[in-house]
Amino acid sequence: MTSDEKMDEGLTTRARLRAIIAGSAGNLVEWYDFYVYAFTALYFSASFFPKGDVTAQLLGTSGIFAVGFLMRPLGGWFFGRLADRRGRRHSMMVAILLMAVGSALIAVVPTYAQVGAAAPVLLLLGRMVQGFSTGGEYGIAATYLSEIATKGRRGFWASFQYVTLIGGQLLALTVILLVQQFVSDEAMREWAWRIPFALGAVAAVAVLALRRDMPETAPDRNKEAGTMRALLPHWRAFLIVMGLTAGGSLFFYVFTTYMQKYLVNTAAMDAKTANWVMTAVLIPFALMQPAFGALSDRIGRKANIVIFGVCATLATVPLLTLLGGVTSAGAAFALVLLALTIASPYTAVSGLFKAELFPVHVRALGVGLAYGIGNAAFGGTAEYVALSFKQAGNESGFYWYATAICAVALITALLLPDTRRRDPLSDADVAV
Repeated sequence: MTSDEKMDEGLTTRARLRAIIAGSAGNLVEWYDFYVYAFTALYFSASFFPKGDVTAQLLGTSGIFAVGFLMRPLGGWFFGRLADRRGRRHSMMVAILLMAVGSALIAVVPTYAQVGAAAPVLLLLGRMVQGFSTGGEYGIAATYLSEIATKGRRGFWASFQYVTLIGGQLLALTVILLVQQFVSDEAMREWAWRIPFALGAVAAVAVLALRRDMPETAPDRNKEAGTMRALLPHWRAFLIVMGLTAGGSLFFYVFTTYMQKYLVNTAAMDAKTANWVMTAVLIPFALMQPAFGALSDRIGRKANIVIFGVCATLATVPLLTLLGGVTSAGAAFALVLLALTIASPYTAVSGLFKAELFPVHVRALGVGLAYGIGNAAFGGTAEYVALSFKQAGNESGFYWYATAICAVALITALLLPDTRRRDPLSDADVAV
């Protein structure tokens, strides 16, 4: 009997729900802290990169945003190894604590006018800590939620990873909008942008208490657990995860974190209006996740991902073209919602299909590292690449770049095993 089967038999429904909430709450806070940076960059970019036009300033902050993503593979390796060797719970507690440190640093970092070139360096350091932590959190949370979920309903329960990930974005936008209601635009740019970071640091510390009593899902670990040597035989699964993460993450970040800037910088929408649009659209997006997760329990993860790949490849150019010339908040909402509906078959099972490709002793490492590399190379650079195309006077070139990466994900999706006939997480080993 595998550790996953033991978990199915040994936990009550109430205990399982508590564990899912604890794992998800940390995931929500991690992503809240991470996205606060993306959504406040419009306000603090001039404080750290005072020279140049608005696009140049956004390139500076987006470059640092991308560096945070480049730390994810390292975080995925470190925390994945820790989770496979020391346990999922231990690794998740360390990850959330580090996120608190990164957010607190950004909340108090001085500006360029105060300390000169040291300001963007300190901002970069805070982002590196956040990226390192988030890179670990994703892989561990994906692994934990897939293992704690019940057989036959793994798609439904594992989808809550993206419910909380989206919830982190929604919470970040909501906090920013609330702060905007009480301070002027000038105050927002001078100091009030720090408030969301400070709140995130406090929330991260609070989540530690929730995670202290989480049941461990991988108690049976061998001496090679979490090592690169043990991961090497699963190289094909590793490459599949990277390929699918490239397209899935790029599409997701284009229509979430970058979309706020795109609506302001390209469609000339007011920043507050763009914030409201993105806040409103995230609510139905979050609600879609359990539905698409449950769908995967019936049709299989592979079918979900193929549906995403086909739709994303066909729709990216038309959607971005229309959004670039949008003139009303209602039209922007409808178009972004359509894009996120296309993303949902992927996002709902994003963590689960990755976990299903690896055996338990390298599951967290395989998921975290492969995801971290694919996400850093394509998801994390989405804003920077898009702004670079815009600055070069060829913004539509980015639309075709994103389409090409989605096409790669579609081709990779065809290599996924079909989970309709067996539950990989109930098998002692996974052969891909």
